[in-house]
Amino acid sequence: MLAVGGAVTLGVGLVAPASFMQHFIVFVLAVFVGFQVIWNVSHALHTPLMAVTNAISSVIIVGAIVAALAGDNNKIFDTANIFGFLAIVLAAVNIFGGFLVTHRMLAMYKKKKKSK
Repeated sequence: MLAVGGAVTLGVGLVAPASFMQHFIVFVLAVFVGFQVIWNVSHALHTPLMAVTNAISSVIIVGAIVAALAGDNNKIFDTANIFGFLAIVLAAVNIFGGFLVTHRMLAMYKKKKKSK
């Protein structure tokens, strides 16, 4: 699998401009670091981590709104508008899903009321 990933990266590097490869390398490193950080979190820290993830997604949604508004106003479906709208939808799903999961996790720690 590592060889396939290396071959795909090499293939993209041969045809893509240098500026794309710089951004692509930063993206790959961010995915790797993010995976390592999330994978090594202890169970006691999952709820605070969800709150931080929701905060990061709220920053992402602001950037997505900027990207959605950055397109060419003369075109109805500009590429920036489409990807910006898609980013807004995905970030919103992430935010609301994260809050739902956090709410359910916190509900597990509440004491249940005794019935009479």
